[in-house]
Amino acid sequence: MIQMMLIAFDSTQQALRAEMLLEYADIDIDIRPTPKQITAGCALSIEFPADQLKQVRSIIQSESVQVRGIYSRSQDQYINIEL
Repeated sequence: MIQMMLIAFDSTQQALRAEMLLEYADIDIDIRPTPKQITAGCALSIEFPADQLKQVRSIIQSESVQVRGIYSRSQDQYINIEL
């Protein structure tokens, strides 16, 4: 099973911007509700395969996308990893 990661945002505008940028880069993403375990200002999150973390991080940083955090899931907990 492929491990998935999650990006949480403080604004819907940043979530939609990230969605456009990541889709343009052909990264396999899913838009989903932000899990209740993550406190964020936006109800939308983006899920992506963990093996694409390096590329996702690069896009977020180079395009100055404002994110609450990138999270790895471990059972029912989400662990914030460093950008």
